[in-house]
Amino acid sequence: MRASRFSIAGIGIPLGLALGLALLAGAAGAQTAPTRDDIVGKLNHFEQAAEVDLPALKQQVMERAKARIKNDPGPVNRPLIAPDLANLPAFNAQIQFDADTPIIQPDSYQTVGRIADALVHASLLPYTFLIVGHVESNSKTREANAILSQRRADAIRDVLVNTFKISAKRVQSIGLGEEQFFDRAKPTSAVNGQLQILTLAKLPEDEPARPAAAAAPATKKPAKKHH
Repeated sequence: MRASRFSIAGIGIPLGLALGLALLAGAAGAQTAPTRDDIVGKLNHFEQAAEVDLPALKQQVMERAKARIKNDPGPVNRPLIAPDLANLPAFNAQIQFDADTPIIQPDSYQTVGRIADALVHASLLPYTFLIVGHVESNSKTREANAILSQRRADAIRDVLVNTFKISAKRVQSIGLGEEQFFDRAKPTSAVNGQLQILTLAKLPEDEPARPAAAAAPATKKPAKKHH
């Protein structure tokens, strides 16, 4: 029987809870999930924040992906669109999605849960993070792949924020499509479709890392006895 799937980035998804329950139950498929400590170990070496204007970068990605440049050097020699990101602590995750969609496959639920566990580890609570989507070169247009990579990065962010309650102020997302390959010598390699988690910056001192806890209900005072 085929495992049921749900759209994380699609329309109307009350099933986000199903993802959390599957993770809590230890759902795991053929994919081997990284441990929380694996992820923490990659992300806790922050030294300096990168100067990244995310709205401007998103626009730049789309403009370059849509442009039909006469002298485009091709995927092997195409320059990185955001080289500064390569200097940040990074964890590369092999998240499986349904083809051409931002729908996360069940085999990857556990990996997403481990990422959430890592982001609330004591050593990472002072930091903000960037979810970066990539796509390997394929038969689709560069523009279509840029859009898909953004939707997939957004999908992971939505799960972290809405299902695992990671503070929305700590997690942002960007899709780089084919504009920043991991392996430019092999643009069609599956490694170029990996998703990245980057340690982006340090939270301001007065910014809470965890969502505020709900206020405890006021204790009802016992009624005075009348004599």
